[in-house]
Amino acid sequence: MDAVLGKLREHRLVPVIVVDDAADAVDLGRALVAGGLPVAEVTFRTAAAAEAIRRMSAEVPELLIGAGTVLTPAQVTQARAAGASFVVSPGFNPRVVDACREQGLPIYPGVATPTEIEAALEKDLSVLKFFPAESLGGLAYLKAVAAPYGAVSFMPTGGVSPGNVRDYLAFPAVVACGGSWLAPKAWIQQKQFDRIRDEVRQAVALLSSKPGE
Repeated sequence: MDAVLGKLREHRLVPVIVVDDAADAVDLGRALVAGGLPVAEVTFRTAAAAEAIRRMSAEVPELLIGAGTVLTPAQVTQARAAGASFVVSPGFNPRVVDACREQGLPIYPGVATPTEIEAALEKDLSVLKFFPAESLGGLAYLKAVAAPYGAVSFMPTGGVSPGNVRDYLAFPAVVACGGSWLAPKAWIQQKQFDRIRDEVRQAVALLSSKPGE
């Protein structure tokens, strides 16, 4: 589990992906790797998710693949069988957390309030998804809600963009950010994998540049 978290801290950005056709998965995974960001959160918002993870895991082994929008223990089982290395959920569901623990998968559940953070702490979880980040109040809200919980780290997702991602990542409590702008659903459907590669390259370059550049 620490190895997964280490990679998330290293790469700092997690493309949040919706795949309608598993046939697109390998080209998509290769585009992310070619762009310099070998990480993907494939959301269980479509019936193709598990098969997409399976294909990416088999054919793009350098890619760290997570399963997102995991809502049930059954989906945890599907994600693990497909080859996912971690699980992300939009909210805090104790049954999903327990299923991940039983199956040896790191889980980063979504939280939005101090009550939910404390529920996660009761499960000995200290790295949590902050969702939906911008709708909740953005970085200002995250700083306020994180203040009493010095040992907790966050992965903001929801409304993160090239315009605000560096501000989020400058906050020490942030491990990484989830971003759907890196590989939009429409681009995947239109098989614009070179465009996705270039968007990822720009994001990686943005994070490596100094403020004002």
